[in-house]
Amino acid sequence: MSRILSAVAWPYANGPRHIGHVAGFGVPSDVFSRYMRMRGHDVLMVSGTDEHGTPILVAADQQGMKPRELADKNNRMIVEDLVALGLSYDLFTRTTTGNHYQVVQSMFEVVRDNGYMMVQTTRGAVSPSTGRTLPDRYIEGTCPICGTEGARGDQCDACGNQLDPTDLIDPRSKINGEVPKFVETDHYFLDLPALARALSAWLDDREESGRWRPNVIRFSKNFLEDIRPRAMTRDIDWGIPVPGWEDQPSKRLYVWFDAVVGYLSASIEWARRTGDPQAWRKWWNDPEALSYYFMGKDNIVFHSQIWPAELLGYNGEGDKGGQPGDFGKLNLPTEVVSSEFLTMEGRKFASSRGIVIYVRDMLERYQADALRYFISAAGPETSDADFTWAEFVRRTNDELVAGWGNLVNRTASMIAKRFGQIPAPAQLQDIDSALLAEVQSGFETVGGLIERHHQKAALAAIMKLVAKANKYVTETEPFKLKADDERERLGTILWTLAQVVADLNLMLSPFLPHSANAVDQVMGGAGQVAPMPRIEEVTDLDAKADDGAELSYPIITGDYTNVPKWERREVAVGTPVSKPKPVFVKLDPSVVEEELERYANLGK
Repeated sequence: MSRILSAVAWPYANGPRHIGHVAGFGVPSDVFSRYMRMRGHDVLMVSGTDEHGTPILVAADQQGMKPRELADKNNRMIVEDLVALGLSYDLFTRTTTGNHYQVVQSMFEVVRDNGYMMVQTTRGAVSPSTGRTLPDRYIEGTCPICGTEGARGDQCDACGNQLDPTDLIDPRSKINGEVPKFVETDHYFLDLPALARALSAWLDDREESGRWRPNVIRFSKNFLEDIRPRAMTRDIDWGIPVPGWEDQPSKRLYVWFDAVVGYLSASIEWARRTGDPQAWRKWWNDPEALSYYFMGKDNIVFHSQIWPAELLGYNGEGDKGGQPGDFGKLNLPTEVVSSEFLTMEGRKFASSRGIVIYVRDMLERYQADALRYFISAAGPETSDADFTWAEFVRRTNDELVAGWGNLVNRTASMIAKRFGQIPAPAQLQDIDSALLAEVQSGFETVGGLIERHHQKAALAAIMKLVAKANKYVTETEPFKLKADDERERLGTILWTLAQVVADLNLMLSPFLPHSANAVDQVMGGAGQVAPMPRIEEVTDLDAKADDGAELSYPIITGDYTNVPKWERREVAVGTPVSKPKPVFVKLDPSVVEEELERYANLGK
């Protein structure tokens, strides 16, 4: 058994999340975590809402709210959406907690005292109309290296190079299109060059492991070619105060320093809430523990470079040496699992232009597992993928309903009609044994693919077994067997199908947890194959409101201790099975036109 940290990217709380977001960080991390629990590993899955930075201020201004009010509103909305999707977090929290502030400031102090934070005077971008600092990612222009338009102030996605806003040709604010004003200001910079040697050695080791996706390791190593100090503070009044600069309230820690520390602070908060405040160390200080970070490709640099550099600086493992602080020597990521982008009808998601499908809207109209299935089967695992309503309807109807749903429904229907319970098998024929053996071998095949983050291939392998089981029904024709003289053969076939459905349901449960429980109930079980997350209202462990009142917020948590093992469970002969209701909803083809009409302003 291993300890597995599933570190899931923190959704930004300036608004609701769309399906492209959960295709990158949400569903892949949940499939992996659920599978690892079933394999007997001790999994800690953590994340939360990222709530600081200029975009929150901008969105709050637009809605006439205070930043904290907007963060509260969007935090709750995101929590509800992720629970509805079935994401099995041990703790999903937020970056505005007192615990998080303390952990981030402690981390900063040790990195600074070890010599990896240095004060430099730089030119910062300011909005001429508001006087507010513009974050790097809110400035766009032409890349000075490759000439691509739309490069951001922190990096160019086209060529992968790190940039500063002052590098851009014809820089413009993404907020209002104005030309930013650049003024001199002092900031703390993370001394990445002093950590480059340690980073390079770590990445070489990761590359030799052969586990990282090629796009991630390639992007990460390219970043080292032009490594330079990176600003870790900002001129802003919404964020975590900078230790040592308490007399400068307009200086705050950069949201991207703050957010990545959240993986550690969330682990610590989880431990504190379980009553064992030091339990987090099993995942962070034990060198045998494994950690997997899930996000979209636009966040690779922060997880394969900035966060590892901060950890190395905290551990004192850069060129300047140093000693770890109270958190002890912290583990670096075992693997950064980055997905590519999901587009919508051939266009990049853009909420401001109506090119967006929010998770909440999707789940109000369609089953959560239909969305999870599409993301797992056709999502942006190693290359960009396109969501179209036609393909969503096709996969739902042809694969979920006509494939898996049909196998479950006719198996349960025949058992209910002919026996009323799972029958006992008689002598197995070769065709029965062959199907049972092939399905059982699927546990090893599918499990190995999920472990290596080949989830699309894993799901495809399961659906091939579903197709073979449906072919078995066609070939054995149990519906033609007579109840009297062929009863033993009928019972054997239906027992075989019951076992196959149980096996396939276990394999599908990391992908389709809602329907896994429903299928288990159809087949006479308790419907507890896949433990589901829940929302709990909690009070802040360390902070209070300005008026002294308790601060409360929702978290996602759950009890995932009683998960079935990733192996065949023999079905219990005699288990009552009633006439089933369909688990999956077949979609009318008119859905395509209806949804395209709903999003008629696509790209306008």
